[in-house]
Order: sequence, then structure tokens, then C-alpha cells
Amino acid sequence: MSIIIVDDSNFILKFIRHILTEEANYTDVITIDSGEKALNYLQENQNYKDIDLVLMDVFMEGHNGILICKKIKAHPELSHIPVMIMTSDTSEERLQEAFEAGATDYLVKPIRKVELLARVTSAIKLKEEMDKVKAREKELLELKAKLELANRELSRLVSVDGLTGIPNRRFFDDTIKQEWRTAHHNGTLLSLVMIDIDCFKQYNDTYGHLVGDRCLQQVATALGAALKGSLDVVARYGGEEFAAILPNTGIEEAIIVAETLRKAVTDLRIPHESSSVEKSVTVSCGVATLTPKHLGIMAWPMLVEEADLALYEAKSRGRNQVVAFRSLM
Repeated sequence: MSIIIVDDSNFILKFIRHILTEEANYTDVITIDSGEKALNYLQENQNYKDIDLVLMDVFMEGHNGILICKKIKAHPELSHIPVMIMTSDTSEERLQEAFEAGATDYLVKPIRKVELLARVTSAIKLKEEMDKVKAREKELLELKAKLELANRELSRLVSVDGLTGIPNRRFFDDTIKQEWRTAHHNGTLLSLVMIDIDCFKQYNDTYGHLVGDRCLQQVATALGAALKGSLDVVARYGGEEFAAILPNTGIEEAIIVAETLRKAVTDLRIPHESSSVEKSVTVSCGVATLTPKHLGIMAWPMLVEEADLALYEAKSRGRNQVVAFRSLM
């Protein structure tokens, strides 16, 4: 606990310091003979961190105490330090000027011991309580930040497929509803690509489920890397099926994206000796595009249904290919 006494009278400095150290047992009392020196002291080497109170004379050579008080209160790192003005001028105008400058209290000169001790004790206690409040506020802010971080991480974990590390079915359902609402509002197109690993049951039967899991992870990574659009999302739809949501994308562009996804999996060249399609893992893709504004804000299941039908057709035609729903009409 430190107290600074600022006065250009050496007698006043010694008198107040004696009372505070001998009568009230304050052990760290600093005396400074000008406002400018006091301000410099506070600003140097972060001395302000140890100061609990400044007793400042109003009338001093150079800058007066009220101006120094105003500078202390205007400084972002010093403003929390209470300043008590010492003055022989107790006119309403002078006191108003002091309080407007940021002073928390005042002492009337000549200084009386009882009043000095009472006001200093009160100011120190108030400072201690304010410090406790600020420390508590800081703790609460830190706790809030930790909770927000934990909630974001929880939200991420809830939305991520545990095996493949890409968005899961829950995330897909939430996202396609949101993108449908956005496209409905903006009058834009929304496309969907449903993707299924060909002959995956045979793959598991041949290589085992652990290798099958590794295959799913590789395919998921390849699909995610192949998407170029910043708003495009690929998710694990279920089992060996994936889905890519393509906002603001027409059918022709969606077919190109689907072909890119199909090729990305083929290029992995994951061996699949029991496949009736190729001797490596392949995928079939079904593409659908709709304009939500023409269908209503709750009609998003139509897009999933059309993409599913197109996927079924791609598998019926021999797999390892892209089929768009429009070609079925």
C-alpha cells in the first residue's frame, strides 16, 4: 500500500508524512514537491500499480494540483488512482473545479490530524473495495471467455462426424435448412450433390471394418479438399454416403463440381478388388438444383429427394458416374 503526498511546501510534506507513518502506521509514504514530478513518477516504470492514494495540493508552482489531477484521470493506466485535493480555498467554485477534474475527496488546509486520518482511511478502504470489484469483474470476464470457448468447442464437436472429422448429419440438416432460407430470401439457386461409395459393403467384407473406416476417412478428406467454393459444405450423410451443399450454384456448375468430387475419390486409387465397377474405390453422384423462392421456405426436403433419385439412377446405370435429376425428367 503506497500513498503519494504532493506539495511544494517541505513542511507540509514532512507534517503529513509524519502523521501517516507514526499515527496510522502507513509504511510506504512517498513525498514529491511538484505536480509534474508526481505525474512523471506515476508514468515511469509502472509505479502506478503500487499507488493507493494521491494527496495533491491545489496551489503549487508550475502546474496546479487540479490540472495534474485532470491529467492523471485522463491517463488510461492512472485513472483508477484516487486523488484527494488539499486546499485552503473551499469556495464552491474551487471544489466544483476539483471534483470535475476527477478528485474523489478534499482536505481543508491547514491540515487537521483527525480529519486527515479519517479521510485517508476512508479513501483507502474505498480503493480496496473498488480493487476487489474490478478483480471480480476480471475473473468473471475470464470465466465468460472460457465458457464461450468451451461452448464453441462443444458446438464444433456436436457438429463434427467422429470418424471422418468432417461435418456430420446434424450439421447437414441445419445447414441445408439455413441455405434454403437464404436462397428463398435472395431468390438464388441451391444445389445438392449426394455421393455414395460404390460397393462399400463388399469392401468391408473383403478388408474388414477397420480398413473400411480408414477408407471413409480418406474419401471424406478428398471430398472436402476438392470443394473450392467458400460457402460450399461437404458432410457425412450416413454410412458410406456423403452430401455436398452448393449455395448459389446452377445445375451446370453443380454437375462440374460433382464430377470433380467423383474424380477426387478415383484419384485416391484405394484398392477394391471385390468391386464390380473398378479395382479401386469409386463413388456415384446424384445432382439436383432448385430455386427455393418458387417452392416455399419449408420445401427443402424436395432438394434432398431429387438428389437421392439422381444418385439411385447413377448407381442403376453402373455406378462411378454423375447423374443430374433434370436428366430423369
